[in-house]
Amino acid sequence: MAKVKKRFVAGAKCPKCGAVDTIQLFKENNIETVTCMDCDYQEQQPEAPVAEKASGAVIGVFKP
Repeated sequence: MAKVKKRFVAGAKCPKCGAVDTIQLFKENNIETVTCMDCDYQEQQPEAPVAEKASGAVIGVFKP
């Protein structure tokens, strides 16, 4: 199992608590995740091609 490389985003401000320099960015299973180390705020965003192909009837898009 590969380790996920997490990076801090310099100067970023948390939208929930307003803390600066506490935002961490990492990508796991082609999903970008942003978390705040102070208040546990979390936001996820899938890659654009997956979001465009997905519809209400499709659970996920898998590449063989």
